[in-house]
Amino acid sequence: MTAHAHISATDHVLAEVRNHIGHLTLNRPTGLNALTLDMVRSLRQHLDRWAEDAQVKAVVLRGEGPKGFCAGGDIRSLHDSFKAGDRLHEDFFVEEYALDLLIHRYRKPVLVLMDGFTLGGGMGLAQGADLRIVTERSRLGMPEVGIGYFPDVGGSYFLPRIPGELGIYLGVSGVQIQAADALYCGLADWYLASDALTALEQGLDNITFGEYPLKDLQNLMATLGTQTLNDAPLEKLRPVIDHFFAQPDPLAIIEQLRAVSIGDSRPWAIATADLLESRSPLAMAVTLEMLRRGRHLALEDCFAMELHLDRQWFQHGDIIEGVRALIVDKDKQPRWNPPTLSGLSRQRVDQFFEGL
Repeated sequence: MTAHAHISATDHVLAEVRNHIGHLTLNRPTGLNALTLDMVRSLRQHLDRWAEDAQVKAVVLRGEGPKGFCAGGDIRSLHDSFKAGDRLHEDFFVEEYALDLLIHRYRKPVLVLMDGFTLGGGMGLAQGADLRIVTERSRLGMPEVGIGYFPDVGGSYFLPRIPGELGIYLGVSGVQIQAADALYCGLADWYLASDALTALEQGLDNITFGEYPLKDLQNLMATLGTQTLNDAPLEKLRPVIDHFFAQPDPLAIIEQLRAVSIGDSRPWAIATADLLESRSPLAMAVTLEMLRRGRHLALEDCFAMELHLDRQWFQHGDIIEGVRALIVDKDKQPRWNPPTLSGLSRQRVDQFFEGL
């Protein structure tokens, strides 16, 4: 079996077929492998080709460098495009979501290594995979509300399907979680110590595929990893989170967090209230509404809802200001509109969902 690799120094996606496995590597390590439109198109091209290639039995997706799988979409370029009056920010989401959907619906098993940072757009690529692997270095999250955006890339589908209100908490707060919580939440399937990644590589290179390639990959993972870890912090916090994040709106959530003591969760509750008050009020409120709607929608309809929001968000949302404050000027003093939740009308939130 020869490897027909076509790799040039400038490629931000490396593709190679070895031992009947298509390997895709996000190759922008200096940008934490954040996705550009070119990378989205390249991933799509290879996946489409391998879907038709009987020689390819499975796909493995990973990120180059020790820091992360993928820290999200290249949001800076979208900000710059919008400011310049270009269309990139419109095309990007359409093609990115189509790629994410393709992975969810892919006919061959996809294994993803969520080693290191796996945020936003990285989660969009990973959550449709059949075998989602975390290590002790993994940091998973949907941090969009921090830049005045909402958890997209299918987040309106996979977050509300996490047990209880945990996914609502993750989306509205934007916090990152580690391996034990990722497994507990069902956002990952396998835990593998990072020093076993070499053994995984060798296993993949030596695997013999039978009639059910997914079963063969599962068996390999079972020799190297585990599907549960003890001491998931969110398991302990679950009853508390289920209470607070079932409240009708973000204002009520914060009021409850400040007013109600449940067990020994007080320090967590106060810290969470403080965190929420630093986020974009509009983004939090729209996120909460979006996640509650997404709970009852099919995957395709979730992506359609996210696109519907996208088409209005650069103009009427908080993302341009969020990117300015946190990425461009780096003054970390976003001037959200409105600045507080008490200044946010229900109508402003509902407007984004009109015409769905």
